[in-house]
Amino acid sequence: MPAIIETSHQRSASYGLCPGARPDFSPVERSDLSVLIEKNLLLHTHAVPAMETLYQQIINTHNMVILTDAHGVIVHSLGDDDFLEKANRVALRPGVTWSEQSKGTNAIGTAIAEKVPALVHADQHYLAANHFLTCSAAPITDHMGNVIGVLDVSGDQRSFHKHTMGLVRMSALMIENQLFSATFENAITLHFHARPEFIGTLMEGIASFTPGGRFLSANRNGLFQLGLTFASLQSHTFSSLFGIPVSSLFDHYRTAAPGLLNLCMHSGVRVYGRAQLRLSNGAHALNGGDDAPPISAPAASGNAAFLAARRLSGLRYLNTGDPQLERVIEKVNKVLGRDIPIMIMGETGTGKELLAQAIHNDSPRAAGPFVAVNCASIPETLIESELFGYEDGAFTGARKKGASGRILQANGGTLFLDEIGDMPFGLQARLLRVLQERMVTPLGGSKSITVNVELICATNHNLRDRIARGLFREDLYYRLNGLVVKLPPLRDRTDLEVIVKKILCTESPRGQYTMAPEVMRLFQQHKWPGNFRQLTNLLRTAVIMAGDEHEIGLRHMPDDFLDDVGAAEAQQSVVSTDKLIAAGANLEEMEHTVILKSLEAHGGNVSATARALGVSRNTIYRKLPNLK
Repeated sequence: MPAIIETSHQRSASYGLCPGARPDFSPVERSDLSVLIEKNLLLHTHAVPAMETLYQQIINTHNMVILTDAHGVIVHSLGDDDFLEKANRVALRPGVTWSEQSKGTNAIGTAIAEKVPALVHADQHYLAANHFLTCSAAPITDHMGNVIGVLDVSGDQRSFHKHTMGLVRMSALMIENQLFSATFENAITLHFHARPEFIGTLMEGIASFTPGGRFLSANRNGLFQLGLTFASLQSHTFSSLFGIPVSSLFDHYRTAAPGLLNLCMHSGVRVYGRAQLRLSNGAHALNGGDDAPPISAPAASGNAAFLAARRLSGLRYLNTGDPQLERVIEKVNKVLGRDIPIMIMGETGTGKELLAQAIHNDSPRAAGPFVAVNCASIPETLIESELFGYEDGAFTGARKKGASGRILQANGGTLFLDEIGDMPFGLQARLLRVLQERMVTPLGGSKSITVNVELICATNHNLRDRIARGLFREDLYYRLNGLVVKLPPLRDRTDLEVIVKKILCTESPRGQYTMAPEVMRLFQQHKWPGNFRQLTNLLRTAVIMAGDEHEIGLRHMPDDFLDDVGAAEAQQSVVSTDKLIAAGANLEEMEHTVILKSLEAHGGNVSATARALGVSRNTIYRKLPNLK
């Protein structure tokens, strides 16, 4: 047996358990179970969606998915009907305790005791009554590294599969990351990895800091990548770990289209990062993309640099010569300060949040907060408390003094609801009521609070289509679409050269880079499916590749971009060739018609027809071989 199992068996014997004894399978009382769930509400809320996803991956394999609290008491379970009868024999159901003290060696109890994932198969279970089981469990830890629960898959030992443990560990890590993100509201949270494509995945490191930059906590992968223990990290700051001051972080997100951060860790390893700045003192969102996490900067008061950045991000600054965008700005200017909601339509990456920020900065509410909420990035289970806030004791895991929601944070300023089309249907009615009554009632509270906000929404969905499919409320749609404007995709913009120059100036303030004519020609032809986000990342990479060279050429372009434009040119060449072939076929048809009509006019005389058309008789015979 593995060492972890032998050690667990020794502990089980020390608890006075007999391998052949019938264990206690009695669950707690129903009222006690309700209290248990209430105590673990935050864990339960974040774990259930992950459990349902995990169950879909193992469905019809004689298995069940189980969530327990920190003491091994089952809080929630779901599984295959054909296995539930067997599971009931050993009480794999809510309210039953599966600690080692109660059931001896088992995956749940052993994972809690060892604080590591545990696989216990068949007769590795201490009690003979459980030998028919195979169980894979992973502990779920909080931001301090304490075990707060266990995720487990248990099933018939004949259905054992070696990949089950991997699925359980991934699901537990997903739950931990979601709990981590929900823990730190007034903080700077950095998502980082040495490979940029891993940011936003389960492999990313996550670390949170106070608004001043002091280290708060990191998730498992964050601790691993930083290479330091949790205790030693307590003396560190954002600057000491990633090589730049917090002020530089804010400066980065004040640029027109910020991309990934390029950071050097204290160990010398370079990583990429995306920061999430959710600060309670002002909550100004300076977000670089339509579908990126909500990003907030410090309050404007007393911050000259931030005020300067706000002036530069007005509507006038966005007007770079494109007639379509000029018309959008003209329409928006007419409704500023008129209490008319604005709906911004457009593809992902076209700068919807940048326009929303500019509208706020030019409005009479510019001195108030600008609060951005990405309705697609917040888990459905959290969006209600995120929007409306909650009172003290509203649910287990809630902060002692409660929390104000994003709507209240926007009071006196602008509320920007990005990806409004992805808002859960059940919450749309409550949002509509808030917008109509201008009152918010936090979760768990009875007192309504008056709010005064300017509303801007954005979406890349066709909301009428979502209404027809029953995914969006029609009454909310008509409450939101006071002025509807549509941002053109980058491929349809006429000001691409100006945009490129602005981005290059942002990436290199000294203005040392220009674009080679052949690169600019490819830029004009490219379709830019990722819009500004794609262009910004491409130029940022090109600047790094160019180094001391002043002109950015084809050799500085990423291979995937060159492949894309090469494929597009090849496709265009095929289309052009097809058109020429078609045109040639049409021309030949016309020649035949002219020759036949001339022959008819000259009574079939080929010589007379040739003289009339100014060609030789051989040409007539070649064009109409049937005459020979």
